Amino acid sequence: MTTGADPAIWFPAIQGGSGADVFTERLAQGLCKEGFRAEVTWLPHRAEYLPWTVAPPSPPRWANITHINTWLHRRFLPTTLPIVATTHHCVHDTRLRNYKSAAQHLYHRIWIKRLEQTVLRRSAMVVAVSRYTAERMKAAFPFARISVIYNGLDTNGVFAPRSNRPPHSPFRLLYVGTWSTRKGVDLLAPIMEALGQGFALHVVTGTRSAVNAGELPNNVHFLKQPATSSALAKVYAHADALLFPSRLEGFGLVVLEAQACGLPVIATRGSALTEVVEDEVTGLLCPQDDVDAFVTAARQLANDSSLRQHMGVRGRTRVERHFSLETMINHYVEVYRGVLARQSSR
Repeated sequence: MTTGADPAIWFPAIQGGSGADVFTERLAQGLCKEGFRAEVTWLPHRAEYLPWTVAPPSPPRWANITHINTWLHRRFLPTTLPIVATTHHCVHDTRLRNYKSAAQHLYHRIWIKRLEQTVLRRSAMVVAVSRYTAERMKAAFPFARISVIYNGLDTNGVFAPRSNRPPHSPFRLLYVGTWSTRKGVDLLAPIMEALGQGFALHVVTGTRSAVNAGELPNNVHFLKQPATSSALAKVYAHADALLFPSRLEGFGLVVLEAQACGLPVIATRGSALTEVVEDEVTGLLCPQDDVDAFVTAARQLANDSSLRQHMGVRGRTRVERHFSLETMINHYVEVYRGVLARQSSR
C-alpha cells in the first residue's frame, strides 16, 4: 500500500448491468481525468450470489483507498486498505415489499442484508446517492453513519442540450428504464390510451422479453437498446419530454440524464425523485399511480411551448449547478482525503 495525501483509488466491482456499473465507470474515469490514479477490477455477476466461485483479486500496490458497492461480499474486501462504500438503492425499504417476489424478499433479507451489514461495519465512510436512500438505509441499519453525495454527469460530455426546435407531431414522450412494476410501466398503457394519437411514447428498456406488446396501444414504440452513452444521448435529443412514472427510486439517473439534455420531466412525486426534479421548475411531479395527473402533465407540456422550453433550460442549469460530475468527484476526493488523514493520525 502506498501512503501520502493523494488518493489512489481501487474499485473492485461486480458487473451486474445496473446503474451502479455506470456510476463506477464514470467516477473512475472522472478521477483519472482529474489526475488521480483510479482503476476498476470487474468481478462477474455470480460474485454476488456465489462468491466462493470467484477468486478474490489482489489490490494494486499503488492503491491507498478501496471504493466499493455495499453489496460486495466480505471475501472481496481488502484487509490492508481503508474502505469507502456507496449505497445506490435500499432494497430493505418497506415500500419495496409490494414490488418484490417472495424469493427476492428472502434473498434481500437473508443474504444481501448480511453482506451490507458487514460492509457498513468495515467501511471508514459510507455514502448514499440521495437523502431518501440514506434515510432508508439508516432505518434498516440503525448503527450506520451515512453521508450523501449525489450522482453526477459530465456536463461537457454527450448528455448535452438539443438544438431549439418545435416539438414532434405527434408529441414524443420517452421512457427509459427496466420493465418492472416498481418503475410504473403498468401505467404507461392507460396513460397513452388516454393521450391518444396526438402523442407517441418511445420506450428504451433492456428487458424487452418481459413485455407483452399486445397489452400496449399502438402509439407505444420500442427502440433498440442504445449500446453507448452517445447513442442514448441521441435518443434523449429526439424526444420532447421524459415520462417516468416510477414508484420508487434510490436516485433516478435517467431523470438526471434527461434534464442534462434539456428535456422537461414528468415523474412521480416521491422517493428520491423529488430531490432530482424540481416540481414546476424542471418538470412536473404527479401523485403516485395517478394516471389522470400524468395525462394532464403531458398535455400541459405539449400545449405550452414556453413552459416546455423554460423547464428544459432550468433543468440543464440545475444539473450544471448541483449534479455535475466535477461536483461529485470533488466531494468524493474530499471523502478520500478525510479517510486517509484519519488513518495517518492513528
